[in-house]
Amino acid sequence: MTVESTAARTPRRSAGSKAGATGTKRTTRTTAKKDAATEPQLVQLLTPEGKRVKNAEYDKYVAGVTPEELRGLYRDMVLTRRFDAEATSLQRQGELGLWASLLGQEAAQIGSGRALRDDDYVFPTYREHGVAWCRGVDPTNLLGMFRGVNNGGWDPNGNNFQLYTIVIGSQTLHATGYAMGIAKDGADSAVIAYFGDGASSQGDVAESFTFSAVYNAPVVFFCQNNQWAISEPTEKQSRVPIYQRAQGFGFPGVRVDGNDVLGCLAVTRWALERARAGEGPTLVEAFTYRMGAHTTSDDPTRYRGDEERQAWEAKDPILRLRRYLEASNHADEGFFAELEAESEALGKRVREAVRAMPDPDHFAIFENVYADGHALVDEERAQFAAYQASFADEGGN
Repeated sequence: MTVESTAARTPRRSAGSKAGATGTKRTTRTTAKKDAATEPQLVQLLTPEGKRVKNAEYDKYVAGVTPEELRGLYRDMVLTRRFDAEATSLQRQGELGLWASLLGQEAAQIGSGRALRDDDYVFPTYREHGVAWCRGVDPTNLLGMFRGVNNGGWDPNGNNFQLYTIVIGSQTLHATGYAMGIAKDGADSAVIAYFGDGASSQGDVAESFTFSAVYNAPVVFFCQNNQWAISEPTEKQSRVPIYQRAQGFGFPGVRVDGNDVLGCLAVTRWALERARAGEGPTLVEAFTYRMGAHTTSDDPTRYRGDEERQAWEAKDPILRLRRYLEASNHADEGFFAELEAESEALGKRVREAVRAMPDPDHFAIFENVYADGHALVDEERAQFAAYQASFADEGGN
């Protein structure tokens, strides 16, 4: 039995953990296949074949999902993937300085993003393009940052979606502090902090776990375990599954199939419900896979093989929901054709918007370094101005 097929079972409980493990034996990544006996069970409501499986603990959190909402989840994932692919192409064409793709992680982001209420607050990293989509952030604003035109491009309080955080793991501290604040204010909203498996080894994340547990902060830590922290596999960072780390801090952890949008929706709703009810933090580990490179400056072929990727392509989050929609007669060819046209229109809009963006102000980097100015900054600005002027002189010769 594969790891994924065990998800239909109700997870075993252990102290401080929502989902128990069948074992924590350390393994070495040699092939795409792992010994299922050493892998923990995970929550799964939709199999890679598109079959709906029952789960006594989590079914109630998606019981009211309508066929229209299912089509909406599918639309979200398709359009997010198209936007992501367009951004990757634009970077390859020299239009963006860098891009961090979410390819393969659409279900984790859309499922968790659609579980949020408008008054909840999101603290992302730099790869949460699907969550940004769910929060109503214009995709072109995301690209402005990677083009160097702006420092974020949106008002965090306008969408309750903080600016992208490049420093690995630091946003979990920001999320914890914000959650502690709204708890003191008596609000019943919740906070969610996104991070990856690599960030889980950062000291900031451990501090966040400590403070959130001690102060019973209403925060959900959502770890997208895509199994590769740039070129480092998860086994090189942890001897136990990431969700089990929550036990040592005194709050629940649960592992969910990160390629199952219904599972991610259900588990995140459960965790947010706990937070709003005053039950404190939760660690959600969405077990997924990074189909592309860490960023467009990375070459994943140097550290992982085709066999592994091909095994995960068979678990594609978009394909499995399409199979379910078709098998359940919840969507017809007309729906998919209209969505394809919408996808093409989105790609065109993104391309045109990026190419119409003005060049960034080269001297903006010298602004707001010191509140009252500084002689060294003035000197550096003058040196940079002379350097820029040299190009104009060369062009005139």
